Amino acid sequence: MIRRRFPLFLGLAFLGCSGALAVAQPASVPPNVIVIVIDDLGAGELSCQSPDTDAPTPNLDAIAAAGVRFTDGYVTAPFCAASRAGLLTGRYQTRFGFEFNPIGAVNEEPGIGLPVAERTLADVLRDERGYTTALIGKWHLGGTAPFHPQRRGFDEFFGFLHEGHFFFSDPPPYGSPGAITWLRRKTLPNGGQGRWVSPDGRLFYSSHLGRNEPDYDADNPILRSSQPVAETANLTGAFTREAIAFVERNQDRPFFLFLAYNAVHSPMQGAEAYWERFSAIEDPHRRLFAAMLAQLDDAIGQLHQALRERRLEENTLLFVLSDNGGPTKELTSRNGPLRGEKGSLWEGGIRVPFFVRWPAKLPAGSVYRQPVSSLDIFATASAANGLTPKGDGIDLLPYLSGANSAAPHPELYWRVGHQAALRSGPWKLLRPPGAKSSGEVPWQLYRLDQDPGEASDLAPEEPETVSRLAARWTELNGEMIPPLWR
Repeated sequence: MIRRRFPLFLGLAFLGCSGALAVAQPASVPPNVIVIVIDDLGAGELSCQSPDTDAPTPNLDAIAAAGVRFTDGYVTAPFCAASRAGLLTGRYQTRFGFEFNPIGAVNEEPGIGLPVAERTLADVLRDERGYTTALIGKWHLGGTAPFHPQRRGFDEFFGFLHEGHFFFSDPPPYGSPGAITWLRRKTLPNGGQGRWVSPDGRLFYSSHLGRNEPDYDADNPILRSSQPVAETANLTGAFTREAIAFVERNQDRPFFLFLAYNAVHSPMQGAEAYWERFSAIEDPHRRLFAAMLAQLDDAIGQLHQALRERRLEENTLLFVLSDNGGPTKELTSRNGPLRGEKGSLWEGGIRVPFFVRWPAKLPAGSVYRQPVSSLDIFATASAANGLTPKGDGIDLLPYLSGANSAAPHPELYWRVGHQAALRSGPWKLLRPPGAKSSGEVPWQLYRLDQDPGEASDLAPEEPETVSRLAARWTELNGEMIPPLWR
C-alpha cells in the first residue's frame, strides 16, 4: 500500500478571483480533488438536513458530519446541463450562452455543448498542476466530438453523454432481472389514466404527468472513452466501481475525479434488494425513490471507505452536492422547507444539499450559514493548488477555516429565460416562473433569513430595496450574453 505524506497547514493568502491564472505558493503535496454530483436531489432529502425522512442517508450524513455542511448552498441553474457548465468552468454559464437544458436528440446537434473556448477545472488541474483527471458518469455538456470529455481536460471517461440513462442495460431495460421500474406514459395499457402495475409487480406505468418516458438510451450508449461497452451492472454500482478503480490506479499522484451519478434522476429504476428494504413505505412511487437513494448512499459510502483504506482521505478535498433541486411530481422529491422545485428559481430549484470535507485543512463537524455557490468549487480547488483563477467563484478556504469572517459573496445572480433572481445578504429579488416577457411579472422580494419558504412577498413594503437590487441585477445581466440555443 502506498502511503502519502500530507502537508502542514500553509496559511496562504489568496488574491481573489480576478485576472488570469497566476502561480502562487503551491502545496508541497497537492490535494486530491473529488467532486460528487448527485442528480435531481432535493434539499429536504438527506437525513442530515431532514431527520424525519423516510429514506435515511447514513453515509452521506457521515461525510457531512465530518466536514462542513452548507445551509445556503446554491447552484447556478435549476436544471442539469447549465448547472454543470457553471460548476466546471467556475463562471456563470450565462456569460457564454449556456442558459438552457439540451435534452434528447438536441444533445447531438452541432454546436450544442460547453463552448470549446471555456476552460474546465479538469483543464486547469491537469495543465497547470499535472493532475490525472477522470469524468465518471453523466456528462450532458455536448454529445458530439468537439465536446467529448476527453477533449475538455479529462484523461479518462466512463459514462454517457446525454441527460439520462436507464440504470439496467438488459433489453428491454425496464424488464431487467432484479429491477423495479416506474415509467411515465400518456396512456395506460387499458386505454385509461392513472396507474397500471404489471402482474409480477415489477413494472409501473403512471399517466400523472401526461407524457411518455423520454428515450434516454437512444444514441446514448455507455462509453469507455469513445467506445460503447456492454455494462451489466446497475449504473450506480458501475460508476462507483469505476471511481474506486480510478482511485486505486492513481493513488501515487494527485488526481481529480468528477463523479457525476445519474441517480436519483429519472427513469425511476431501482434494485430489488433496496426495494425490499423499504417495504414499510406504502406509496410505490416514493418507495422506489427511497430504494434509488439508498443505493446511491451506500455507493458513496463505498468510495469514501476506499479513500480511508488507501490513506487518501486526509488530503482529499471532497465536495458533494446536487446539480439542482428535485422534481417533485416526477420523483416524489422533497425540497422542503423551500418553495418550488427543479426548473424554477424559487429556492427549491437552486438551493441544494452541499458539503465539503478536507480533513487536512478544514474543521470537522461544522455548519456554514453564509451563501456559497457551486462556482466556488473551481476557485477553491484552484487555490488549494496555489492558483488564482479568473471566474465568478470565491476561494472558500479562508472563510471555512475561520480566517475570514465576512460573507464570501456580496450577491449571487441567476437568469433562465424570463426567470431572474439575485440574492444579496438576507434578501432575494425574484422574477418567478410564468412570465412571457421580462416586464410581464413584477419583481418579488423575500427575506430568506426570516422566510426561507418564500411565502411573504415584501416588494410592496420595500420599494427602495427592490429598486436597488433590480439595478444591480440589471448591471450584472449586462455582462451576460444571449443564449446560444433554446
